[in-house]
Amino acid sequence: MKQKELKIIKNEKLTDDVYRMVLEDDESLIEKPGQFINIKLDGFYLRRPISVADWDDKTVTIIYKVVGSGTEHMTSLDTGKKLDILLPLGNGFDISKSGNNPVLIGGGVGLPPMYGTAKKLIEAGITPQVIAGFNDSSQVFLIEELKVLGTQVHVTTVDGSMGTRGFVTDCLKDMEYSHVFACGPEPMLKAIDSVMAEGAEGQFSFEERMGCGFGACMGCSCKTKYGNKRICKDGPVLERGEIIW
Repeated sequence: MKQKELKIIKNEKLTDDVYRMVLEDDESLIEKPGQFINIKLDGFYLRRPISVADWDDKTVTIIYKVVGSGTEHMTSLDTGKKLDILLPLGNGFDISKSGNNPVLIGGGVGLPPMYGTAKKLIEAGITPQVIAGFNDSSQVFLIEELKVLGTQVHVTTVDGSMGTRGFVTDCLKDMEYSHVFACGPEPMLKAIDSVMAEGAEGQFSFEERMGCGFGACMGCSCKTKYGNKRICKDGPVLERGEIIW
């Protein structure tokens, strides 16, 4: 983990409450898809943990949703502004366990880390299927970018305004897959687990409020079958077989 100042080179609106921020970096520190960064904002005590959507040797891209005063403040930050950032944080997804036919599932802003995961799988010669879940069509983002990668994307909306009416599980239950990678709110992850075959393998990335973001405060600890784990450091990705719902 390093503490660095990264400069904003893009901060653009994708939907009414979802934004994409691109940060300039001088080295590639992100090691795995599913890792996150922790951003210090002027006037706010706690840092904001945001999943990494994409990265290369010169940039780190995040996609964030306005859910409170901190993320609302982020929308006002101009290009050229430098941010104090801790990175890389978290364990990330282990794509070596994907098998030949993985499915990636993202609910809302759980979708951005699935983009980075899809890129790394494709680089390894594996083309995944993607299920992207939203409440309605006005909230849909990243779909065209995922298609450009070459993935087959299934969109679900609760109101049926785009794609399949219902939830991500309504697509997953009829699919064949070798492994599940998922990120989103815990009720969604629990529902995914409930429709997966017994013994099927998967990796679930949990969203959790964090204090420090690197395991010191123990504020995001959770129980697993193998003892307590910290979502920020031992996670945010947990294996399906160790999760206690």
